[in-house]
Amino acid sequence: MKMAVALFLFLAVAVPAWAQSAAPGTAKPPAPADKRQPAARPPAPKIDARAVLQAMEEAFSAVADRVTPAVVNVSTVSKRPAPGSGDDPERFREYFGEEFFERYFKRRSPRDEPRASGSGVIVDRSGYILTNNHVIENAQDITVRLSDSRKLSATLVGRDPKTDLAVLKIDATGPLPTAELGDSERLRVGQWVIAIGNPFGLDRTVTVGIVSATARTRVGVTTYENFIQTDASINPGNSGGPLLNLDGKVIGINTAIVAAGQGIGFSIPINEARAVMGQLIAKGRVVRGWLGIAIQDVNDELAASFGVREREGVLVADVVKGGPAEVAGLRPGDVIIELNGTKIREVPDLQRRVANVTPGQSVAVGVVRDRAAQKLRVRVGEMPSDDALVTAEVPGPEGFGLQVEPLAPDSAERLSLPFTEGLLVVDVAGGGPAERAGVRRGDVIREIDRQPVRDAPALQRALAAVPAGRSVLLWVHRPGSGGHAQYLVLEREAQR
Repeated sequence: MKMAVALFLFLAVAVPAWAQSAAPGTAKPPAPADKRQPAARPPAPKIDARAVLQAMEEAFSAVADRVTPAVVNVSTVSKRPAPGSGDDPERFREYFGEEFFERYFKRRSPRDEPRASGSGVIVDRSGYILTNNHVIENAQDITVRLSDSRKLSATLVGRDPKTDLAVLKIDATGPLPTAELGDSERLRVGQWVIAIGNPFGLDRTVTVGIVSATARTRVGVTTYENFIQTDASINPGNSGGPLLNLDGKVIGINTAIVAAGQGIGFSIPINEARAVMGQLIAKGRVVRGWLGIAIQDVNDELAASFGVREREGVLVADVVKGGPAEVAGLRPGDVIIELNGTKIREVPDLQRRVANVTPGQSVAVGVVRDRAAQKLRVRVGEMPSDDALVTAEVPGPEGFGLQVEPLAPDSAERLSLPFTEGLLVVDVAGGGPAERAGVRRGDVIREIDRQPVRDAPALQRALAAVPAGRSVLLWVHRPGSGGHAQYLVLEREAQR
């Protein structure tokens, strides 16, 4: 009996509801729904636009209220040039006379000493301030004005021109307001950001925008560029101020603008600034890895000459004698395509990666040499403080046309050259052949098509052998501030 009852209950559950309710023998399933008719959707919830805007307004105001007290005004008094130095305006009195001097270079009173102004942000309760190097560069005295109008003398802890960062220190009685540092690696294009600074002397101005781009290079401001681009208004005087996210955390240090364009500003990512600040506080300077090479991008013309694709690798234009690269066997003409297994595509990429290597560590370098791939290991050295080895991208070449003479020993000495072989460029036709290729007067041509060249007839023969529409590779040394070498591609114009 119990089993019968259980079986009945099971069937009652298992049988569809329509079958249970229909008359015996006439049960039919319901007609299937018409698939052509879309299912009714519930009405979308109504959005209160005013409430959304008020929430955004509250977010912006909350960030401004929280961080503005930590933003400071940085003013400096520049060092006066030493008498008789190249920057001394007194020399104009001698050359141009008293009237000209009084009109344009008349003496200032002590209160009219040259001053500069920028921004900074307190990032530590002990009084450390992050700002830009260009705000305090060449400063004799640095004064910081706090949000409560206190003026304090600041000490320069250290500065790093290669990233345009500097760290100041102030001593104050009582606690200092500070800004919290965020994580710039998590930034996304389109994210809201807030800039606070002192543009045109207007203290603690707040502007709002979005992240327009990340990892922006080739801005032409610093050696190591990896900028956050934003359309939040940044103007002269904003330099050194913070760029913030909606949590009120510092995600960048504002540093540059595009003068010709509106809504284009650049900030140094805070992760980079944090690392630089740590070294400046601990050591007073920044230690970076160094290979001892001059490098340039591989454009289309160079790529064909070295057997690689455009933007595939970085061309080694010169190797510092006795430097890490030379010791490891790198040569001018090598194209670096990998560093520790990571593809290298352009100069800023290689610069940043090498700089982040601790001196003394070895790295695996993949190169293309004479169109064949090779692997080398380089023990990275420490970058000299005054090193300037990176060359600019070579202008597009369009022909020949230059006058040369053998490099005389006295010319080599006058130009402080470490060699005496090569051809000195004494003239370049204006608007013509070599000028469009980037050749300049004073350059020393050392190789043509990877072969040494020591006399003018040899150069003329090599150039004469280049067919119309084809190119030839020059390796030149450019004197000045230590000098550097680079490759230039000259192309003979096609016949018309």
